[in-house]
Amino acid sequence: QVQLAESGGGLVQPGGSLKLSCAASGLTSNSYAMGWFRQAPGQEREFVAAMRRPNGATYYADSFKGRFTLSRDSAKNTVYLQMNNLKPEDTAVYYCARQPNPISSTISNRDRYTNWGRGTQVTVSS
Repeated sequence: QVQLAESGGGLVQPGGSLKLSCAASGLTSNSYAMGWFRQAPGQEREFVAAMRRPNGATYYADSFKGRFTLSRDSAKNTVYLQMNNLKPEDTAVYYCARQPNPISSTISNRDRYTNWGRGTQVTVSS
């Protein structure tokens, strides 16, 4: 029943910024994590960041700390990923996903996320 919809991707120049959105519907539990993953052509899907609900704790993969930032709008049931200082290697399809009842040891585990959006394309090129 849970449905996720990503938006905000596009084409940007190196050094530019994008703000991705993940809108959720059909949620029946207040204990979950909303995560972001990305997948470039020929590469595995990798963990980017996640926010735990309802406490709002955030988690970032080491390579994205200080450059990517999570935020939320509870009224819109939406989580945002602000991406700054984008690099060509950030080019990928970015996915939003939900993990029920997360714990610290599984927050970055792709296999523990049960609901996925269809992805939004981010292309960084001059």
